[in-house]
Amino acid sequence: MSKGLLNTCEELYGTKDLYELFSIDKKASEQEIKKAYYRLSLKTHPDRVPEDDKQTATERFKVLSKLYSVLTDKDKRALYDERGIVDDEGENEADTWKLRWQNLFKPLTDEDIDNFMKSYVGSELERTDIKKAYLNGRGCINYMNQTVPFMSCEDEPRVAKIVQELIDAGEVPAYDAFLKEPKAKRDRRHKKYAREAKLASEVKRQRDEESELSSLRKQLAVRNQERKGTFESMIASLEARYGCANGGDDDEEEFVLESSKKSRSSGAKKAKTTTAKTTTAKTTTAAKGTRKSARTAKS
Repeated sequence: MSKGLLNTCEELYGTKDLYELFSIDKKASEQEIKKAYYRLSLKTHPDRVPEDDKQTATERFKVLSKLYSVLTDKDKRALYDERGIVDDEGENEADTWKLRWQNLFKPLTDEDIDNFMKSYVGSELERTDIKKAYLNGRGCINYMNQTVPFMSCEDEPRVAKIVQELIDAGEVPAYDAFLKEPKAKRDRRHKKYAREAKLASEVKRQRDEESELSSLRKQLAVRNQERKGTFESMIASLEARYGCANGGDDDEEEFVLESSKKSRSSGAKKAKTTTAKTTTAKTTTAAKGTRKSARTAKS
């Protein structure tokens, strides 16, 4: 099992040397190992690659996480340093690789990646990675594109200049695969890159739209909650002011009863008024008749 992990490491990263892979010294502290692991994670994180490359990136990421656990375990690291073998009893726990990474680092954001890219491109660290990728891939530019972080077809002229400087300095051999790459191979790579760039742009657009829609939904939910709270507060205030403590159906029944009382009271008042008017009219008519009879008698 241990031999299998190191062989897989060599297949995916071009080396069995864990310290070379992490670009650290054999006496590196745990904090230095953690920083190196984070840097390598940004290169191979499955969320950063096109859909066609996700399976390979996931496998690279899993292997990287297992090797990190070796270097941060005192006994496993000592076994590797002394005998060059890896005790990977937890290799079957493949589902824990992402959880392990999440426990170590905060979730990656586009801003984190952009900031890292700005500090990485043109740095001595990038130059070291270009040299390593050139040697491991024996000058294959396709391999370098897949291995060097953030490298794309637009970077090829700049990377070619760095490689030529390394060749002139005698640091690396001159590989024909790099210096005399067939035009057909380069064209295929550039076409593939153009397709992936278009797809990545579309995915980003959809993700941004979904993010905006989600944000709008959250805002609407907050507003609705605020309105609901304001309405409930107003009702509570009215209940407190007018003593409507029971609420609900009791309030409705009380309202109907009160309306009925007012209706009956109003009817009674109207009846009294009508009776009074009738009595007054009769009295007035009788008085007029008496005065008329008196005038007739005098005549």
